[in-house]
Amino acid sequence: MKPITKAIFPVAGMGTRFLPATKAIPKEMLPIVDRPLIQYAVEEAYAAGIREMIFVTGRHKRAIEDHFDTAFELEHELEQANKQQMLELVRSVKPADMQCVYVRQPQALGLGHAICCAEALVGNEFFAVLLADDLMVGERPILQQMVDVHQETGGSVLATQDVPKAHTFRYGILDVHGNKDQTAKIFGMIEKPDPEEAPSTLAVAGRYILSPNVFKKIRTQPRGAGGEIQLTDGIAALLNEENVYSHRYSGRRYDCGSKEGYLQATIDMALNRSDLREAAIAHLNKLNF
Repeated sequence: MKPITKAIFPVAGMGTRFLPATKAIPKEMLPIVDRPLIQYAVEEAYAAGIREMIFVTGRHKRAIEDHFDTAFELEHELEQANKQQMLELVRSVKPADMQCVYVRQPQALGLGHAICCAEALVGNEFFAVLLADDLMVGERPILQQMVDVHQETGGSVLATQDVPKAHTFRYGILDVHGNKDQTAKIFGMIEKPDPEEAPSTLAVAGRYILSPNVFKKIRTQPRGAGGEIQLTDGIAALLNEENVYSHRYSGRRYDCGSKEGYLQATIDMALNRSDLREAAIAHLNKLNF
């Protein structure tokens, strides 16, 4: 199998759930401790061997481009002040062998539409999609786990997790014919079904490896839930022609599109830092829960 070399990051959303913070700052630039959400996703893709990062942006997302650009004035100032460690940290945001490409989504017509905006840049090869709202961490990077499955199966791969039955209306839900294995072939999927209509409790998380044929499938689907062009509908149509696999990833997902998930991620990531763990624990202990 050819290696996966390109990843799409749909980052054109408005982030209204985090207003007023996102009035001037893209939601993907909100920090978890000292790194913005988008950087965690890019680093995950880079760790999986991907070197071309494609950002589908909107007109208010210039800060993302600036973040991955060279900051000559800042680097010069740090160099003059002999702050070598900080200088290396700033330069590490975009490794020399990583390419960043930007394309605009002119209208907010859904995730499927955002993916199709990058079609010309992807070409005729399998590609990854990472949703920065979903901060996903594991002993092995989640996307690397999926790349391994793709190499073994040759098919598209969706990161999945089991969710409470009452929460199926929040996710794309899969039908794997009752298969409980970590990796299973998908036979059907429904976007945000009511619990009584859900074929399972296996939900799609924010990581995908997709065949290029998904583009034409997305374009031929009617608008789905919310009047938007849904990625899920395109993948569901792809199932009729190609193998698509569910992979129950090993790790944890934080829904940083919600305030609760964002708070949980901030606390846990601080606790996982050797330079912050002691201070974080001391502060939590003072609260006397």
